[in-house]
Amino acid sequence: MDRKTAADFPPDVLKLFDGYVHGSIGRREFLDRAAKYAVGGLTATAMLESLRPNYAWAEQVPKNDTRIHAEYVTYSTPQGSGTMRGYIVRPAAASGKLPGVVVIHENRGLNPYIEDVARRLAVERYVAFAPDALTPVGGYPGDDEKAAQLFASLDSAKRTEDLLAAVPFLRSRAESNGAVGAVGFCFGGGVVNQMAVRFPELAAAVPFYGPQPNAADTAKIKAPLLIHYAGEDARINAGWPAWEQALKQNGVRYREYTYPGVQHGFHNDTTPRYDDAAAKLAWSRTLAFFKENVTG
Repeated sequence: MDRKTAADFPPDVLKLFDGYVHGSIGRREFLDRAAKYAVGGLTATAMLESLRPNYAWAEQVPKNDTRIHAEYVTYSTPQGSGTMRGYIVRPAAASGKLPGVVVIHENRGLNPYIEDVARRLAVERYVAFAPDALTPVGGYPGDDEKAAQLFASLDSAKRTEDLLAAVPFLRSRAESNGAVGAVGFCFGGGVVNQMAVRFPELAAAVPFYGPQPNAADTAKIKAPLLIHYAGEDARINAGWPAWEQALKQNGVRYREYTYPGVQHGFHNDTTPRYDDAAAKLAWSRTLAFFKENVTG
């Protein structure tokens, strides 16, 4: 498949795709509404296929990279589903205890892109742990449409508890020094915000284009925040002014960056919404923030 960018699609089609990804419209509605933008050989079906992830593009750190050690582990979630599964990665040559980072996926489960993000953190000398919210329904199935259906079938309250439990699990690991940060994308960005609300001991929280907590919950946040937004993301950005006010009123330490002209999901390098410049800048800021607040 030729690699396309967001510029190859009409803006309204990107908005429709955002609605499709987040469940506000179904596949048939996307195809029906996108059809009027079809030109030449680029049919609505072809546009949808081009916008879907190609996970072969995500492997910045190969699974068998000799710099890392990776495995799947289970952990207990007494307030959630009981037992969950996740992907834990650490530097292969590390000696002594290391800081940790929890990595929370989008609303598709623990896909290859998120596993690669965990490996990227491991080569930076973190113990990275990426839980899979789809564990109760068999785990990430290898197909994003099926994953979306499975994700929607989960009990949302239990799902939240399942993912929040990753923080104390990682802190308790023998290879962890107890300092734990968190990064998440889209749905996962919202979960990271909830981690900051729930765990005053969280060392740092980095939500990428995630839904914001309410003002009452914001008052509970003690962790420093690094907040990334996409310029062309009206759905998520609509919540920022009120949250910014709550952050200021409660004296929460935060830095916020909006990346102009880029789409929701711009860090995900498996889809045309990926923006190379914005993704690399946001990631460099993320690593610097973790070095300052988690490693430091």
